[in-house]
Amino acid sequence: MAAVKDAQQDAKKAVAEVKKADAKQGNWFSRLFKRIGKAFYNMYHELKKVTWPTKNALIDYSLVVLAFLVIMGVLIGLFDMGASALIQLITGSAGA
Repeated sequence: MAAVKDAQQDAKKAVAEVKKADAKQGNWFSRLFKRIGKAFYNMYHELKKVTWPTKNALIDYSLVVLAFLVIMGVLIGLFDMGASALIQLITGSAGA
């Protein structure tokens, strides 16, 4: 008797696993949108935890970035002019 009950329970487990696998494969399209929605839901809640800079801090950070860009632009321009002069000196051409 116990062997029969064990066999029945094993069969029920196998049927449940097959149904679960079929349900997963059959709902691929709807699960896709649920996963996308869950990602946006999680992103929304994470963005609520962010500490945003104040207006003054944002202006300060922007000015620092702009100053850095200007300085780097001047440095790269100087290096470019120096490299061009060096190449003209090496090749002996007067550049057009």
